[in-house]
Amino acid sequence: MNSLLNVGVIGCGNISNSYLQLAPLFKGFRFTACADLNTDLALQTANQYGLQAMSTDALLADDDIDIVVNLTIPSAHADISLQALLAGKHVYTEKPLCLNLADGLKMQALAQTNGLRVGSAPDTFLGGAHQLARKLIDDGTVGTIVSGSCHVMGRGVEMWHPNPEFFFKTGGGPVLDMGPYYIANLIQLLGPVKSVTARSSTPFPQRTITSQPHFGEVIQVETPTTLHAILEFEQGALITLSASWDVQAHSHTPMELYGSKGSLYLPDPNFFGGKITATEGKRELHLTTPWEHPFGVANQIIGDQALANYRTAGLAEMVMSIHHERDHMCSLDRALHGVEVLLGIIQSGENDTTVRMTTTCERPRALDPESAELLLNH
Repeated sequence: MNSLLNVGVIGCGNISNSYLQLAPLFKGFRFTACADLNTDLALQTANQYGLQAMSTDALLADDDIDIVVNLTIPSAHADISLQALLAGKHVYTEKPLCLNLADGLKMQALAQTNGLRVGSAPDTFLGGAHQLARKLIDDGTVGTIVSGSCHVMGRGVEMWHPNPEFFFKTGGGPVLDMGPYYIANLIQLLGPVKSVTARSSTPFPQRTITSQPHFGEVIQVETPTTLHAILEFEQGALITLSASWDVQAHSHTPMELYGSKGSLYLPDPNFFGGKITATEGKRELHLTTPWEHPFGVANQIIGDQALANYRTAGLAEMVMSIHHERDHMCSLDRALHGVEVLLGIIQSGENDTTVRMTTTCERPRALDPESAELLLNH
């Protein structure tokens, strides 16, 4: 591609560093501007990454900005994305896409009317580990997936996040915060969801922050913090999803899929890499074809672990798809369906009902190693 698309980021919190640090790995776009309600934070970010600090209104009005990356808090996602679409910008937003189906449908209508793209995190399903799982399923290695389990459980974010309060308010909770990684990966592996049934609880109505700078402050919890759901997929599989911030420790693997010929054990879909184990009965399968996927290569040391981190890959793939006039993988339709699944889990847990989906989507195409290489700068 010869032309670079200019990208402006709105929201300069923690996650912006991942996008801005990793962006040089990819081709087709460049970050040029940033905005935040906290003007000091915007200036700090601009100075650190060589950007122009602007107000949100000025960034949206700037004709040189082609794409807005929306990294605001979840409750502001829909408003900022809709404003960007009205301003004629493509949008790539952090998860979740929105907090209600109506806002997502508005985005869908605006994008279609104005010929604009909307992409949404998570993009971790593009990682080497999860694309290997996709290949094993598509190749029929474990047969038809008939059931499975997913577990995303821990003690919560108030122990480490510098500003954890919004995680426990409406629009937060483990399902909307961590669930998108699991649902996005399940959609790319199995396709769309038909219905969900769930139960939920809030064992601790107050949480005490033990991180800085708000150590000792008490949060009033407004959203369920333990949810257990059964997802019925259109292709027939039944998958159990357990999401909780009330668990001190557990021994479940993040994701297991059980097929008619064998089983798959997947790593945490919050990350790009990790080990995939495929079994036939009780025997581990030895893959005959080496899988050297570029998005599975460790590129960061966090603590004592070497991890593969390619966040921004979804934005890069959307940019490539804009140039080639094809569907992008982290698309609005898939994100909107994912949001309906997540909201359906919460609704079912609150109302003791089965919730049937009104949206659907196509599985994204697979991202093989060669296709992933095309997104990278070399």
